[in-house]
Amino acid sequence: MSKIEKALSRARESGLQVVPRADVAVPAAPGTSVIAYRTAQPETIARMAMNEVRMLAPADLEQRGIIRSQRGDDPAVQAFRTLRTKIVQQSQGENAIILVTSVSQGCGASFVSRNLAAAFAFEVGKTALLIDCNLTNPSVHELLRNESVPGLMDYLENPVMDIDKIIHPLGIARYRLIPAGKRHEAPEELLTSKKMKQMLEAVRRRYIERFIILDGPPMSKLADIRILSELADHTIIVARYGHSTNTQIASCAGAIAEKKLLGIVFNEEPRIPRLR
Repeated sequence: MSKIEKALSRARESGLQVVPRADVAVPAAPGTSVIAYRTAQPETIARMAMNEVRMLAPADLEQRGIIRSQRGDDPAVQAFRTLRTKIVQQSQGENAIILVTSVSQGCGASFVSRNLAAAFAFEVGKTALLIDCNLTNPSVHELLRNESVPGLMDYLENPVMDIDKIIHPLGIARYRLIPAGKRHEAPEELLTSKKMKQMLEAVRRRYIERFIILDGPPMSKLADIRILSELADHTIIVARYGHSTNTQIASCAGAIAEKKLLGIVFNEEPRIPRLR
């Protein structure tokens, strides 16, 4: 576990400031690939349960820096559940795509991403999909027992790959993930492709109860962030208390469209977790 992960697991504060959400229409792309939309009707959570793998033990969760639903009195668990509730309220009963980025490298965006996904998976009536979009510094593959499985870049480069090949069970009920996959010389070209938009729409429709978390790069990768923010319904910016300056935070917030910015999460603030 990194210093930031340990800090959050010790229940230091995360703060959220919510701004109003505008509905985002996702148009149906012409010429949609049959492979991308192979599942014609949304699947059920019961069907998803049939494909669960061996559940991760508490020690496995701790090693991966993931909170445990059984520890409901843990302030960190409560903070992520509250953050989940805020997102559900903003989504007005619809599922959503949430981009998590950070002011700078090392603020803990990946830890927030994986635990926000876990918080959605904790709720029996919802599912979570974590997608690694931090293509220059990926980490989602480290959560898997087999780190060499195909991922996002493999799918976007391969015109005949089935989307099922890149969605992997983690060992937490109703939690799936897509790792970054192999490195690509110009990943931003793939992020702007029609296939990327089609893929997100396909995984969104696969389960109508699904919330999709994009583990994004830091705001220094501004071109990638703008692309991903346009694909997402909401964007959360993670700042590190005592390290991220007000000027940096304001600059990052200003780079995201107001209708997309859900709020700021502060890591490592030395108080009991409270969302504001």
